[in-house]
Amino acid sequence: MLVTLIIACEVGFWVLLTGGLALRYLAKKPKPGAAVLLCEPLLELTLLVATTLDLRGGAEPDWKHGVAALYLGYTVAYGHYTVKWLDGHAAHRLAGGPKPAGAGYGKARALHEWRLAGRTALAAAVAIGLLQIAVWYVGGSGDTGSLRGWQLTALRMTGIHALIAATYTLWPKKAPADAGPRDRVGRSGQAGRSGQPG
Repeated sequence: MLVTLIIACEVGFWVLLTGGLALRYLAKKPKPGAAVLLCEPLLELTLLVATTLDLRGGAEPDWKHGVAALYLGYTVAYGHYTVKWLDGHAAHRLAGGPKPAGAGYGKARALHEWRLAGRTALAAAVAIGLLQIAVWYVGGSGDTGSLRGWQLTALRMTGIHALIAATYTLWPKKAPADAGPRDRVGRSGQAGRSGQPG
């Protein structure tokens, strides 16, 4: 049941996102489109309530609860950000808006990668916090080893992403010879939209 709900929330996220952007840019109805996009947090709330009720009903903590916590952490850290990024591209392709800037090269790209690593750290912190609440909730009445294992998984994910960001700092990505000034600067020189999540 919980696995099905996690999948349904993920599918629902993309359905709402696609529907909201279609209303905004294809149907030329920005307010209804924005309203649809604002419904997305309800999916995460539904999953949180369902996970809590599952544990409260006596379910043994296992990998499903860990995945649910990681999913909730991801949506907190990356959900709005993903919507904004895709909205920028939809505005460009469907409504003649400016082309979003890329992630850039050199120092700009390194900063971009560290911003993403920061988001991953936030996602991990949320997941670890939710898992810890579940550990306290279950207490001594059940095996919490799986929940603690997922906390370590969240920490490993953060470490891996930090290592990836560090490689862009130590070995900066160089701009190709044919890159224009806008591409060379990337997000750090663009206060508005970005062509890469960052």
